[in-house]
Amino acid sequence: MRTIDLRGRELSPADMLAAVPRAAQARAEALDTAARIVEDVRVRGEAALREQAEQFDRVTDHEVRVPAEHIAEALASLEPAVRAALEEAIVRVRRGSEAQVPTARTTEIGPGARILQRWQPVHRVGVYIPGGKAVYPSSVIMNVVPAQVAGVEQIALASPPQADQGGRIHPTILAAAALLGVTEVYAMGGAGAIGAFAYGVPSLRLDPVDVVSGPGNNYVASAKRAVAGVVGTDSEAGATEILVVADADADPRLIAADLVSQAEHDEQASAVLVTDAGELADQVATEVERMAALTRHSERVAAALNGPQSAIVLVDDRAMATAFSNAYAPEHLELHLVDADDAAAAFTSAGAVFVGDQTPVSLGDYMAGSNHVLPTGGQARYAPGLGSYTFLRPQQVISYDRAALAAVRAGVVALAETEVLPAHGEAIEARFSA
Repeated sequence: MRTIDLRGRELSPADMLAAVPRAAQARAEALDTAARIVEDVRVRGEAALREQAEQFDRVTDHEVRVPAEHIAEALASLEPAVRAALEEAIVRVRRGSEAQVPTARTTEIGPGARILQRWQPVHRVGVYIPGGKAVYPSSVIMNVVPAQVAGVEQIALASPPQADQGGRIHPTILAAAALLGVTEVYAMGGAGAIGAFAYGVPSLRLDPVDVVSGPGNNYVASAKRAVAGVVGTDSEAGATEILVVADADADPRLIAADLVSQAEHDEQASAVLVTDAGELADQVATEVERMAALTRHSERVAAALNGPQSAIVLVDDRAMATAFSNAYAPEHLELHLVDADDAAAAFTSAGAVFVGDQTPVSLGDYMAGSNHVLPTGGQARYAPGLGSYTFLRPQQVISYDRAALAAVRAGVVALAETEVLPAHGEAIEARFSA
């Protein structure tokens, strides 16, 4: 991992953003490619999806719309220990998601004047589950459960066809879908799947959705940007990121383990340590090198850790570490600090904050009850992670009686005249004419 030394420098917010390690070129290239793939699916539908499956997944002549028997077979063959873990994760994520649904609230503006604020679920959702370098049944839970809690009526799921599974989706993903009662499943991957959800594919009886959600690589994230405005999307959850903020009392072994754990997702994964303790930084670098060489996906991990998106960042003090973290706005933020509980309030920009060295990101990936579909690429400065609210639309229901309307009659007419929209005022006066 490279080192970025920011000590002894006065950095403006713009300078801090410029110092953040990012693989910007990879994202720019992904956006152009993803847009072309999405447009191909919009124009040519199933034919484009099949060509993409052959090119990217090495699969031909597969069943794009997954038959019900494939889903049933996958559930029947699921290992009991894995089933038990998935069922427990479902319970925990459901409990966490239920707290994200606002209650309806009526506000009395005045006598006879009421506004009801209610939250309406969208009708139809498409969830995307990655399936390239790893298998993510946990992502099935993280996407489907919040949508169900929100009250979504139709949920369709897509995941790439697997060459080593005869063109089928990985059976563990299918089994997780079965546990949640999802029956509309498609073997299609990447940016093409996002395009298919957005525009529909008549030959597959795939209707367009209202919202697309789910994590993926930079191409999947870029495809969401390409369809924005056609459908709603969650945040662009692209290649994963972890930022660890640590002080001199932190355990370098635990920090290294957590950096390596996220680097194994993808060669584009970002792993960053920010610290004001030079000795700790050296110890973490040594531990990372040792652990990266021993882990199963060592080549993938090495590529991620040695990429421009990963670094050890040296800062002067806690204030500078906090400012850097808030500028970076990581997907996952771990606080390895002696006062982590108290310090957490200052770290305002992150997809999810993991407080203390006994709360690793791996916990959030599976069993914390929080959601692991989170904004990447700095979007945590303004965008939330996935939750039940992703699938809800706030809606105002206004109710005035005649007396309440009469009370504001003159004001509406006056403002309408000021804005040179006289028919607005006339619409009010019509209710009081003979």
